[in-house]
Amino acid sequence: MEADLLPRRAGLTPEKITREHQQRLAIIYVRQSTPQQVERNQESTKLQYALVDRAFHFGWAREAIVTIDDDLGRSGSTVEGRLGFQRLVAEVGLGHVGLVLGIEMSRLARSCRDWHQLLEICALFDTLIADVDGVYDPANYNDRLLLGLKGTMSEAELHILQARMLAGRNAKARRGELGKPLPMGYLRRPSGEVALDPDEQAQSVIRMVFALFERVRTVSGVLRYLVQNDIKMPVRVAGGPGKGELEWRRPSRPSLGDLFSNPIYAGVYVYGVRPIDRRRHKPGHPSSGRRPPRPENAEVFLPDRLPAYITWEQFQRNQEQIRANRTSERGPTRAGAALLSGMIVCGRCGLRMTATYNNAGHAARYQCIGARTSFDAPSCQALKAAPVDAEVTHLILKALEPAAIEASLAAALDLEAERKALNQYWSQRLERAQHQVDQARRRYASVEPENRLVARTLEQDWETALGEQARLLADHERFQREQPQAPSPAELAAIQDLTQDLPALWRAETTTQQERQTIARLLLERVIVTVIGGSEQVRLECHWQGGNRTSHELVRPVAKFKTLSAYSDLAARACELHRAGCNCVEIASILNDEGWRPPKRRDTFNGPMVRRVLIGAGLIETKRGTPRTISHRCPDEWTINELAAEIGAPPGTIYYWVQKGRLSSRSVEVLGTFNKLVTADAATIARLKAARATPLPFRRALLPSVKPNPPTLDS
Repeated sequence: MEADLLPRRAGLTPEKITREHQQRLAIIYVRQSTPQQVERNQESTKLQYALVDRAFHFGWAREAIVTIDDDLGRSGSTVEGRLGFQRLVAEVGLGHVGLVLGIEMSRLARSCRDWHQLLEICALFDTLIADVDGVYDPANYNDRLLLGLKGTMSEAELHILQARMLAGRNAKARRGELGKPLPMGYLRRPSGEVALDPDEQAQSVIRMVFALFERVRTVSGVLRYLVQNDIKMPVRVAGGPGKGELEWRRPSRPSLGDLFSNPIYAGVYVYGVRPIDRRRHKPGHPSSGRRPPRPENAEVFLPDRLPAYITWEQFQRNQEQIRANRTSERGPTRAGAALLSGMIVCGRCGLRMTATYNNAGHAARYQCIGARTSFDAPSCQALKAAPVDAEVTHLILKALEPAAIEASLAAALDLEAERKALNQYWSQRLERAQHQVDQARRRYASVEPENRLVARTLEQDWETALGEQARLLADHERFQREQPQAPSPAELAAIQDLTQDLPALWRAETTTQQERQTIARLLLERVIVTVIGGSEQVRLECHWQGGNRTSHELVRPVAKFKTLSAYSDLAARACELHRAGCNCVEIASILNDEGWRPPKRRDTFNGPMVRRVLIGAGLIETKRGTPRTISHRCPDEWTINELAAEIGAPPGTIYYWVQKGRLSSRSVEVLGTFNKLVTADAATIARLKAARATPLPFRRALLPSVKPNPPTLDS
């Protein structure tokens, strides 16, 4: 009988609504797909809110009707970011909802996955779904079939609309007429045509940036140059009250990265540069899942369609250089002492070797640590960088000899062009500042004197322009003082004469390590290094740009005699001479005459070296030297070994204390050998013994502190 009290209208089946449904909530779900629809299609929003009266007519009390409008401006293609839909599903899953109303099924969901999930939950918790056409029970087979068909049609409608709009966009892009945001240095005319920025200074700055990258070859180098010379980037305001006005903003790495990666600067119109990888796309994030930009693989590629700052070939060179600067490739040039950083490859495993430094960054080594970092395996090989760099430097200078004069002329022309570009930039800045001063003066002069409210504001604008001009003039004067003078013709001739001696120019103090690395990278693709059996022999394989390959061998310093590749022959020869009655000094002289070389940096053998070889061969025994008698000792003076034995410390500890000034000392010469005498009285020795027995963190306070005496020589 209660069901008969409900209104009966065409297309409605109120007999499906029971008292059990009416005891729960009736939820009105309101959604518009975009913020623009919320703003412009307000009639649709009003119709959805009017569903409250429909629920009331179905028998729900006003206080039991809940409107969820959290998803206004949200797309129904996914549940991601739709807090209102998530709240609706949660309320249904808790059994709080008896009826869900929507203006149509597409308002609830345009994805079959989300739609059928809602149907399953509504069927499980006996929740009805209603639209303007009727009331449906998801647990009923016929209603479920009809709801499923409506959900499929909603999703298909979305795909049809998207496909239609995308086809129109692609067709317009293939004609090169699809408008896109323009980067700095460009603007769009009222006719829709893309043109270079009419501001002459803006064009010159963009051209200067590309010229700088051709010279320094890194984005960081370009940024550093712009900051040091106070060069700003021209940006057209995209929106707001000042839309279209030119602003000068400080350069940044992201802005320079966008500039170098945009093919519009090469005059190319592209569309679809970064296609979306659906496996990485996140719902609700339209820009997610995009692949790295590759203009040459774009969906639409129209060369010579737009005004250009550079050629397409130069754009490709810039992209190759940027990719080469990544750490996964060779990386950018570094300021370290290693010449082949990023270019040297291990000849055993094929991985790139790493340049490491010790001795405060002065001693460079090439190490293959790929296997150690990836698999915790032993390193393949390691060697000092100095002999390898010296050999490669010799090869590079030999290859550059025919181009010495051409290189000097090109360097002079580049310096002069850079100087002219900077002077032009400052001239344009001063001209712009003068124009702003004149404009402010004309505005102030044109106002009526009685209109003081406007006159005061224009007067302030004039003073601001004058202050900015004065600041700019001061900066320009400072720039001219700091800028080196252009070389005279005589100086240019001297430079040309100097560049004919390439080794001297290469080793000049004015030539930076980064410049040497840049030259090496221009000539060499990579250098494969193989240490032969851990010996002093090293094999180099140079892969030159253009495909030519050369092989070379060099000798590196090693730490031990036994590491030498010809150690067995060297030991045999030394033993033979020893059996012939030669002493160590005579054997060293003979070995030097025969061309034998020691393992370390020294080029000749001496007596102690030969003695170590003979000891290693077992021909002579190691003899402890007898302690030398040091006369003329002062009271309380000890040798390092004597003091170490007295306090029970290693000799190295005593020597460390002497170096740090904890103990005073002097040097004396005995039989051509210098010995160090340390001064330590009984009180000092007692403090040293107490310090040795104290834990390390508290030992410093007990050690004596004296200034080290200057070394003296006593015979």
